[in-house]
Amino acid sequence: MKHVKSRIGTVVSNKMSKTVVVSVTRQYKHKLYGKILSARKKYKAHDENNQCQVGDLVLMKETRHLSKDKYWAVEKVLRRSSLMEVAHDSNANNS
Repeated sequence: MKHVKSRIGTVVSNKMSKTVVVSVTRQYKHKLYGKILSARKKYKAHDENNQCQVGDLVLMKETRHLSKDKYWAVEKVLRRSSLMEVAHDSNANNS
């Protein structure tokens, strides 16, 4: 059985059709100085049902290449964003 890579990240853009951009942050120790550093990378991931919103925490799995730079697929949404709830509440207060 082949090991499939997975990443957990935050959706930063959902403006494309069936595609989201997910930002994944990892921490690592500097080889010489031992300081903990953070590195961030953005991945394009396939979102079949356009269900992801900006700010959602998602689990992605590696797949075959679906386009030039898209070879990850959203497996599931771990936590929904609270940004949409705040936006709906502020619109209701303005009416």
